[in-house]
Amino acid sequence: MPTTAAYPEIQMHLRHQAEARIQVGTAPRARVATTGAEALALLHRMATDPENASVALKLLQELQVHQVELDLQHEQLEQSRDELNHALNRYVERFDCAPLGYFAVDRDGKIIEGNLAGADLFAVEQAALSGRRIDSLVSSQSRLALLAMLKRLSNGGSRETCEAQVDSGGNVSRLFQVVATVSPGDRSFMMVFVETGDRKIA
Repeated sequence: MPTTAAYPEIQMHLRHQAEARIQVGTAPRARVATTGAEALALLHRMATDPENASVALKLLQELQVHQVELDLQHEQLEQSRDELNHALNRYVERFDCAPLGYFAVDRDGKIIEGNLAGADLFAVEQAALSGRRIDSLVSSQSRLALLAMLKRLSNGGSRETCEAQVDSGGNVSRLFQVVATVSPGDRSFMMVFVETGDRKIA
């Protein structure tokens, strides 16, 4: 994002672009609000008065340049919006299609969102993950370890790990290495579950 100090330079660049397009006749068709009818009527009246004709012409040229500047700004905003949407879609796809189970968890231990691999790990619909407690996905023996890891992150940790078991039915539990970090903005945690094997339950 440009700094405040850069705005005058950006405005001058737009002005030069607009003037150049007008001179060569490649100014874009107006896409934003054009000069008001009252202003144009005033300029027309001024132009019919010989004493004010030169002033009216200068004002008209200035308005034309300003209009092209607005159109150029509109083009740039549309391009920036398209680029941001493309980047957002790319990161959403990477999150959803990652081969490991990823979860965004709030500071109360509730899942904000989880990816497809995470939902598959625990045989839960992806849409049903949101709002569910992350410790509800693991066995009762592992809940305290998972919550203790989140508490360490809340108390200033930047990267924490723990082991967790998930009951899979019968006398076997699946084992996971859980890695968690504080997300940018410090409002939630990012967690990844890596399956490391099975353990027989005595």
